[in-house]
Amino acid sequence: MSSLDFTQWQQRASEVKLPNQAFINGQHCPSINGETFTRINPATGKKLVDIASCNIDDVNVAVEAARASFESGIWSSQTPVQRKAIMLKWSALIKDNLQEIALLETLDTGKPIAETMRVDVPACVDSIAWYAEAIDKIYDQVAPNGENALVTISREAIGVVGVVVPWNYPLIIASWKLGPAIAAGNSVVIKPAEQSTMGMLKIAELAFEAGLPAGVLNVVTGLGHTAGRAIGLHNDIDAVAFTGSTEVGKLFLKYSAESNMKLVGLECGGKSPHIVTKNCKDLDQAAMYVAYGIWYNQGETCNAGSRLIVDREIKAELLKKVIEWSLKLQPGDPLDPITAMGPLISQQHMEMVLGYVNKGVSEGANLLIGGHVARQASGGFYVPPTILDNVTNNMVVAQEEIFGPVLVVIDCDGLDDAIAIANDSQYGLAAAVWTDNLSEGHQAAKKLRAGTVWVNCFDLTSINAPFGGYKQSGMGRDKSLHAFDKYTELKTTWIDLS
Repeated sequence: MSSLDFTQWQQRASEVKLPNQAFINGQHCPSINGETFTRINPATGKKLVDIASCNIDDVNVAVEAARASFESGIWSSQTPVQRKAIMLKWSALIKDNLQEIALLETLDTGKPIAETMRVDVPACVDSIAWYAEAIDKIYDQVAPNGENALVTISREAIGVVGVVVPWNYPLIIASWKLGPAIAAGNSVVIKPAEQSTMGMLKIAELAFEAGLPAGVLNVVTGLGHTAGRAIGLHNDIDAVAFTGSTEVGKLFLKYSAESNMKLVGLECGGKSPHIVTKNCKDLDQAAMYVAYGIWYNQGETCNAGSRLIVDREIKAELLKKVIEWSLKLQPGDPLDPITAMGPLISQQHMEMVLGYVNKGVSEGANLLIGGHVARQASGGFYVPPTILDNVTNNMVVAQEEIFGPVLVVIDCDGLDDAIAIANDSQYGLAAAVWTDNLSEGHQAAKKLRAGTVWVNCFDLTSINAPFGGYKQSGMGRDKSLHAFDKYTELKTTWIDLS
């Protein structure tokens, strides 16, 4: 956590330079047509800055710069040791500028400054460094085909990669994609979400300062239906990596089919089941993870444990403890280092979240806590921890991703019932189960249809463990060495030795 206090962060916020132009071919630039969009501070409802609104013309220029840099070999042909050194320097520069970047993230997204300082920026630093270290540790293969043939299997950079990332964890998710894409030797055009552009612009500037050649990392700032769509449809982009809603993820599959059949990697929505069985004895520990699993980052987390599936025998006791945790996670000013929960990203999103709460009540759910606008005098978009009880899994609030601090509580009778409820979803990003029965834990992990299953914990993570989902939660994996699959081609070379 930062040593700066609330007043000092407020002072820093009033003085910090807010990046507001695209970064293409090694330099900041306005949009070609001069258009901008206004970024609103979600903590106050007031204007932050006008940001360049790029469209297809800007994307074309960025792709041309990326293609030129890739074909020239200025980055892709550097030795692994050379690429590694530059990426490690980039990671170090991000760390050196931690306070400034964390502040930009907090102003843009409303994430508490304690979290952007402690989690978001350090995770970005570690991700870039981890993939830098991986560069000279990935080996090609030789296929066994007898003494008369030499058959090699090698990974090659795919070329120009388009990256589109969301606003909830802007730098963390960007680093999961930029790390392996750039480490593999590709050139990248990235579009950050229009709600969270400033941190990405800063780290792109630092990449260039570290020695990443011009054109290797380009940032187009703009709206999804213009700049994002242009990336998806571009015939000179070889692969796209996207994180966001399932609805938009499907658009990128369509864009690929309508253009050049570019490789598409998707990490999309989630409605993660958080199962607590009657064989869980430490309900205090479970309650803490349930609370943080849904209310951390204001519930704006793709794998948030938004469905609490709990055995009837222990439900009352567990909910009492979860509600006690909610009192510790009330929203506050994100520039205050003691704040654990900030505002939602926008007024529109806040209204959508509250609309889901009203929908749940109309369907028969019981609103236990929250479900209203908080801190109205601030002008920001705050919703406190919210619990909807007596939910059935066929309700809209149990099936659709709310993406806010709303926990829906579903009763179950035993583990088999819990797993059936958990799997009854279009999503399969993550799941968790709490039990002191080792056999139950193994059975649940095997039967739950999710890309990540936690047993007696929630949301524990590491850069060396793959992350991604089943079903409509996406395809492909971020993090770990498996991420290179999205940014490389496999080449077989067959040499006749006879």
